[in-house]
Amino acid sequence: MTPCAPDCTHGLVGQSPQIVSIRRLIQKAACNRLPVLLLGESGTGKEVVARAIHAAHPRGQFVPIDCGSLVGTLMESELFGHTKGSFSGAIETKKGLVELADGGTAFFDEIGDLPLDMQVKLLRLLEAREFRPVGALKWHTVDLRIIAATHRDLKSEVACGRFRQDLYYRLNVFAIHLSPLREHKEDIPVLMEHFLEQGRTAGLPEFHPGEALLATLLSYEWPGNVRELKHCLDRMAAMHSEGALQMAGLPSALQYHQAAAGAEVPPDAAGLDSGIEFTRAPQSPVISLPDCERKAIAHALTATQGERGKAAHMLGIGRTTLYRKMKEYGMK
Repeated sequence: MTPCAPDCTHGLVGQSPQIVSIRRLIQKAACNRLPVLLLGESGTGKEVVARAIHAAHPRGQFVPIDCGSLVGTLMESELFGHTKGSFSGAIETKKGLVELADGGTAFFDEIGDLPLDMQVKLLRLLEAREFRPVGALKWHTVDLRIIAATHRDLKSEVACGRFRQDLYYRLNVFAIHLSPLREHKEDIPVLMEHFLEQGRTAGLPEFHPGEALLATLLSYEWPGNVRELKHCLDRMAAMHSEGALQMAGLPSALQYHQAAAGAEVPPDAAGLDSGIEFTRAPQSPVISLPDCERKAIAHALTATQGERGKAAHMLGIGRTTLYRKMKEYGMK
């Protein structure tokens, strides 16, 4: 193995002690092929860290595996592949995601959602570096780095019998805890600059948040963490394209945060010229989480002219998750 680069591409934005510490851990994790377990709330940037570990010592492909989307009878085939004729519809031999990651990195996102029968097979992959495709008689050997991530408390999952204890200890070799955004709010200004630049590159209208809006963002607790901040800024940029930016242009959670604080938002709250109207939308009852999700998806699709791939990227979710949500909410 060649020495890992001292200045790897980390992909993390911020200068707080938490972010500086994670950068150091990325460097250490990148210098070996030990399993890495990323722990933290949803939206804290676990996939960003996983990609940074891979990029610091790039060998082979980085293959993300969304354990939450692996459902049904074809789950094993998706992971490990299958041979021709192994089941109805298997008209040809197909490689699985694990084999695609051979020589590189397999990132098991939301590992806590993996069913117990698949956990057994993953344990074998970790211990023996081998797997067997559906319908095959021979075992295949692979050389890969395994990074797993979850927002769940795996110790509690083990105690409840939903996660194998042996797999937990096998994964928990090099653990990295990602702090929620509310614990390093000093990174919010630089994160804002980063995400607004990303939005401009993606074709979203340009706007410059003023001090009042920045104060609002700094006072909010961000339960959705960095991902929620990005969605918030993308939404405001998209709404700004309509001219007058109303309170309705803010995500619902921030609207209610403002209402609870009893603060009026001045015209420059989103960096607008004083001549552009910025008005408060009529108060309404608390919006349910499904309604928030539905509205966020609708705004993303509008901002991307219906391009679902771009909308999924803007929302920070996978294309499969977007399709599932759209079907759930009856959206076409």
